[in-house]
Amino acid sequence: MDPRPVVPSRTARAPRGAADVQAARRRLVAESWQRSLSRRLDPDGLPRLELPEDDLESWRREHPLALLLPVVRKLLVDDAEGSGLLVAVGDELGRLLWVEGDHEARRRAESMLFVAGAGWSEARVGTSAPGTALALDRGVQIRGAEHFNHLVQEWSCTAVPVHDPADGRVIGVVDITGDDRAAGDQTLPLLRATVAAMEAQLALSRSLASRSGPARASRRPSSSARGPAAPADAASVRRPVVVTRPRLDVLGRDEALLHTSRGTTVLSARHSEIALLLASRAAGWTAAELGAAVWPEASSTTLRAEMVRLRHVLEAVDPALAPLSRPYRFAEAPTTDVGAVVEQLDRGAHRSALRRARGPVLPSSRAPGVVDLRDDLRERLGESVRASGSVDALLEWVASEQGADDDLARHDLLRLLPPHSPRRAGLVAGARPA
Repeated sequence: MDPRPVVPSRTARAPRGAADVQAARRRLVAESWQRSLSRRLDPDGLPRLELPEDDLESWRREHPLALLLPVVRKLLVDDAEGSGLLVAVGDELGRLLWVEGDHEARRRAESMLFVAGAGWSEARVGTSAPGTALALDRGVQIRGAEHFNHLVQEWSCTAVPVHDPADGRVIGVVDITGDDRAAGDQTLPLLRATVAAMEAQLALSRSLASRSGPARASRRPSSSARGPAAPADAASVRRPVVVTRPRLDVLGRDEALLHTSRGTTVLSARHSEIALLLASRAAGWTAAELGAAVWPEASSTTLRAEMVRLRHVLEAVDPALAPLSRPYRFAEAPTTDVGAVVEQLDRGAHRSALRRARGPVLPSSRAPGVVDLRDDLRERLGESVRASGSVDALLEWVASEQGADDDLARHDLLRLLPPHSPRRAGLVAGARPA
């Protein structure tokens, strides 16, 4: 356990209760607080209502979690009335789609905007069970003062991500929020069992649908704004997924997820940077080029040593993934979620691309090559969405982490929206003069 306390930065004020969190010595919470501080989140701020009522209803209808709501209600919600507990189901972006359960608890939770449509990703509100569970892609329990936001410190919560059984992607999160019982010893196993039933139901539904007629394209949105993955100095094998070709997921994550037929592996931050750069250039990199793209101050000896460690990690997962040298490259590069977004943009599928863009490329990385890839993707997304002239796409873009500072998109929206549209107020407040 890391004994170092969570230290507030000069530009972000740590919430009250820091001593309690430090005393708990929970690495998961401490690292989540550090991410919250690095994002300069306001510990007194309310979450944002990211899905207005009209958009919320549309998103609910299209989201695969809608098919699984009866499972959640039967296993969790039906017994929640009168218990003081809430059951929330959110999408892969951390936006709450349904909040049900005890009536009095729902009324109290409105004061911290724990309501359908609100954004509860870690990037928005800091440490909380639904947001941190999505950031780490694992079940999480957060108790009282461990929450980063002051408004939430009277509550405790447990959350578990939901995965698409076809490819292992996160499609949402299920959360129980309330008093201390919401983070009790039996709550996490209960949620894990519920999520397992949901994933089994989704697989069964698709199997039955494929037998009864031609397969329809899934409408599952692929997401955005994922926070950092669980820290790892070396790779660790995760839950099995069904994939036909290795895939590297780096959007909205500080540590990449490598999906293979053997399962899902979390790469360390440095290995994530190198693997992404190798996957992004089929022709490969000379040692000097790769060193400059990863960390220019390091020596060639450091690069060689890191490549040896990465080769051992990848060989253990899939021998075919072991990087080649002179130049450094993959014999057959894994696909990436960045490539999937670019492919959608090339086809003119702006909104599909936007939903696949699950946040910036390795957001905490300062490697020059990664920064270039991150900036290039953000620029391509912005240009594509602005060129589309779609109000819905523009609204979704400026509400995302990557498009929040796109003043050109904001000015386009101000031009396109009717003069009395209630959506103009936030745009006027946030836009700078063109």
